Amino acid sequence: MISEKDLAELENIPFEQRIERVEKLLEGKSEPRAFELGLLLALKMGQEIREGKELGSTSGELVASWSGKHPDSVVEEAIAFAKEFLMNPAKLAEKIKSGVLSSDNERRSRVEPGMTEGTEPGMTEGTEAGMTEGGEPHDAGDEAQNG
Repeated sequence: MISEKDLAELENIPFEQRIERVEKLLEGKSEPRAFELGLLLALKMGQEIREGKELGSTSGELVASWSGKHPDSVVEEAIAFAKEFLMNPAKLAEKIKSGVLSSDNERRSRVEPGMTEGTEPGMTEGTEAGMTEGGEPHDAGDEAQNG
């Protein structure tokens, strides 16, 4: 996860190295947060602006590469974060400090241990609704334990 400390360190690094650093932080992450992808997108867009390139000439390829890798909702959020980074970075920095961006952590804390997002309560990933991990109906397992 990219922390507030990482963001502060990025401010002291030359612009071109910032992109490399964020890419390394995201490298190998199977499920990066929308905020993290948005930061990378904003840096890529900033680079396009600095170099006088048409906006989206390289950043568009980046977003296209996310399709299929990440849920559409994450990509859409990342684009919104990138826009906010470019249009109102001070407001976004304040949100980071106040913890508004902790919605991902809140969502994860609501998920039961052994579950991943999208599974039903009481179920672990790979089980089907109404079945235990052993393949028995939930009710059958309860009866065996209670009876």
